[in-house]
Amino acid sequence: MLEKDLKAAWAIYLNIDQKFCLMKRKGSRFERELIEELWENGFAAVRVAGSGASHFPCPDIVAGDGSAFFAFEVKMRKNLPLYLSSEEIKKLQEFSKAFGASGYIALKLPREKWRFFRIEDLKKTPKGFRIDEDVYAMGKDFHDLKGIIQTRLPYHDQKGFYGSRNE
Repeated sequence: MLEKDLKAAWAIYLNIDQKFCLMKRKGSRFERELIEELWENGFAAVRVAGSGASHFPCPDIVAGDGSAFFAFEVKMRKNLPLYLSSEEIKKLQEFSKAFGASGYIALKLPREKWRFFRIEDLKKTPKGFRIDEDVYAMGKDFHDLKGIIQTRLPYHDQKGFYGSRNE
């Protein structure tokens, strides 16, 4: 009887592990798709290794065009609403501030183009944040991102100089 129980428990574990791996692969596929579209729209972009697994705040994708810099947390859903934890948003804010980037949620719905949402545009919930139909309608597209002017943090060299890199 014990052997049968162990086999059943192992089968459940393997099934859960397979589902997790499938979700991770699907998420990675959408991240790569977004990177390709960012490059096609004039932004250099890279996936951040270990995003979601590190104890340091790090987004899924970092991108920029030389004047604007973005940190993206990438999500895909079959439908709305999308719920985000307060911790997830806090980490995106921390990284964005430290990096000098604008933090965005990048959301892909089936048969729709990518939409981008500033943290301050998300709806607050008791446990975090939400993107519903109203927020989705206000989402930005690639054209909107190109028009955003990024404020850079002052440059700090090893001698303690603060200013722009061009000074």
